[in-house]
Amino acid sequence: MKTKRPNNFPLKIMSLAVAILVWLIVVNVDNPVISKTYIISNVELINKQYIEDTDKVCMRDDEQTPVRVTIKAERKTLSRITAENIQAVADAQQAVSLETNPVMIPISVTCPGISQNNISVQPQNMSVRLEDRATAEFMVTVNSGEGMPGKGYEIGSQIVSPEKVRITGPKSMINKIDKVIANVDVNGITEDTTDTENLTIIDKNQEQLSEDSMKYIGMDNAKATVTTKLWKVRAGVKINVNYKGEPADGYVVDSAVTVPETVSVAGSEEALDELKVMGNTIWVQDEKSVDISGAKNDVEEKVNISELLSEGLKLTSGSSEEVWVNIRVLPEGGKIFTIPATKDSVRFKNKADNLQVSFEIDKMEVRVKAVDGDIEALSDDDIKASIDLSDKEEGSYEVPVKINLPKGYELIEDVKTEIKVSKVSTIAEEK
Repeated sequence: MKTKRPNNFPLKIMSLAVAILVWLIVVNVDNPVISKTYIISNVELINKQYIEDTDKVCMRDDEQTPVRVTIKAERKTLSRITAENIQAVADAQQAVSLETNPVMIPISVTCPGISQNNISVQPQNMSVRLEDRATAEFMVTVNSGEGMPGKGYEIGSQIVSPEKVRITGPKSMINKIDKVIANVDVNGITEDTTDTENLTIIDKNQEQLSEDSMKYIGMDNAKATVTTKLWKVRAGVKINVNYKGEPADGYVVDSAVTVPETVSVAGSEEALDELKVMGNTIWVQDEKSVDISGAKNDVEEKVNISELLSEGLKLTSGSSEEVWVNIRVLPEGGKIFTIPATKDSVRFKNKADNLQVSFEIDKMEVRVKAVDGDIEALSDDDIKASIDLSDKEEGSYEVPVKINLPKGYELIEDVKTEIKVSKVSTIAEEK
């Protein structure tokens, strides 16, 4: 006998519906729809030319609120999204109005796989400032910093190409530019070099223009080529001084000296050869000559010798451009003698046994005039010098020097020198 199966189709349908409902519940609990906010720092401004065609420069507002993008999606989807997946742009052609300041430009955001309806952005607009565009030309200056060529060389010349650049940007920023420099490293070089370097803009506060500011600056040339030519150094170049006029009646010129006595110069090969022919001497003459008209004493002046150098020569780095020129004027029959500043040449009187004396200078000048005799007959050995150290303790002093001369001669002016007095150290004290 055949058994009849019960008809349970409605039950099957109900079971399927329950299974689908349970699946939906599980999926919804395990992967819910949520929102996540991202901070976007690189909002791209596009179609700037639309604004700049009005002869304006479009500059982002420094006080722009950070852009926050909120995306609504399933949790698993959001877990795969990073800020790099989000593109935020502000289209200048969509600017609300160019008559406002700042100008507000709508921000649009896209993210692959996310509907626009599930993306929101705050703030909704990018704030930009419009400023008049300006253009100016600046000479390019070469900067070698503190670097120095190798020993025996100096920088003779530095030729830069291009010599000037044209810079375009916001008017306020152009007005702040002080100079444009090409930085070149010359440290230790011993031959001519050619370098191509990026140009650097320096403002009037002597600070380099920031990277943010450079975004709004345009240059017709961003690089420059610098050719550095080296000159050789020649030391021990003498200075010869001429004077003009005549001293007062009864007075004569004894000599002319300079401080320093010699200088170091650098020059091209041709200029150094010419200097050698001149006896490696710089001549102080013509309008630079020292006027001694009517003088009864030494005449001392500063002379700028850099102005006396021939073309192709210059003083070495760190050298003073000025020298002291001293034209020594003496009464007729006078002469300058030089005494070494040593204990063998100068006698110390009344020196305590526990003290020692040293000179702060290496020589002393003694000016003597012949009253009854020939000044040329007087020698250095005839001049006796002494210093009285009465009441002198440890310390540095400027003291008078007593000069004894043979009969028939007299001192033109008093002599002073500088000494240092110190205690004599003993072995016991050192221990």
